[in-house]
Amino acid sequence: MRDVAAAAGVSRTAVSFALNNIPNRNISEATRQRILKVARDLDYAPNTQALNLVTGKTMMVALVVRKTTQQFAGDAFLSEMIEGLMQALEPEGYHLMVHAAHPNASGSTYRDLVRTRKVDGLLISSPMVHDPEIRLLHDEGTPIVLNGATDEPDIPSVDVDNRQGASVAVRHLIALGHRRIGHISNAPFTYTASCHRLEGYRKALADAGILADERLIHHGDFTDESGYAPMLALLDLPEPPTAVFVGSDTVALGALDAIRSRGRRVPDDLSVIGFDNIPVGKYLTPPLTTVHLPAIDLGRHAGAMIVQVLRGDLLPSPTVSLPTRLIVRESTRSLSE
Repeated sequence: MRDVAAAAGVSRTAVSFALNNIPNRNISEATRQRILKVARDLDYAPNTQALNLVTGKTMMVALVVRKTTQQFAGDAFLSEMIEGLMQALEPEGYHLMVHAAHPNASGSTYRDLVRTRKVDGLLISSPMVHDPEIRLLHDEGTPIVLNGATDEPDIPSVDVDNRQGASVAVRHLIALGHRRIGHISNAPFTYTASCHRLEGYRKALADAGILADERLIHHGDFTDESGYAPMLALLDLPEPPTAVFVGSDTVALGALDAIRSRGRRVPDDLSVIGFDNIPVGKYLTPPLTTVHLPAIDLGRHAGAMIVQVLRGDLLPSPTVSLPTRLIVRESTRSLSE
């Protein structure tokens, strides 16, 4: 800053005002522009720690994912969501920190990130059904946005209609003539998204007059491996399903492997439909029918919302729900074919 001041022929105070965009009547616009040009010419970079002390802001936002590190590493959906977040945060001068919080961790998993001034706000992905810490953070005034389903309507959130997306998937199978339809969830039913997708599955069956069989319902756990054993359990039933709705494409990868291990073929012996539309799905053999989630748009909306919260802007609505759509490929077929 001293070098910039000397080259521009102004005081260090004037440089501070100009670089931090602080209005000052004694600094003309021409002088401010000269200071900015000199700073660019000298490749000036502010001392982030000093700037944090002056402004009280870190210009960091944390994305906290409620998963184990193994589950986090295998999440093919997350990379696209992060791309959308960066598109919204970077133009506003914010940087992103990504943090995996174990679902069974004891003690505070979020508050220390804010209380130790590591970040200015939190984006929490994959929220759980009951997480009192989220409620406490919001009530304390912590800038927070949930990237996922929530039963707390006053907490800012961005998500898709998981119930509707799941219902559309199951209705597709019913329209193909399937009546005995299994379900493997994307995660344990301690997560709101998996609960809502299960509700959509049940509703589609009920609307069609099909009685839900609890033996056809199993849960996955985010990873492809977690779809393998539940699929074997479905195949080993005295009356196995003719179709399976899997609440995650990643979990569906393990389910497909289990089907192959038993010498069964998709869709000839069993129709399979996923959820998320991860990029690899269309390259599988056969290509996977799925429900598309707008991952990049989810991230972009969540990023824009946390910036609004950090600025203290009034949100048009505390919740944003983005549409899903069914993508029919070759992993499902009509029973009459």
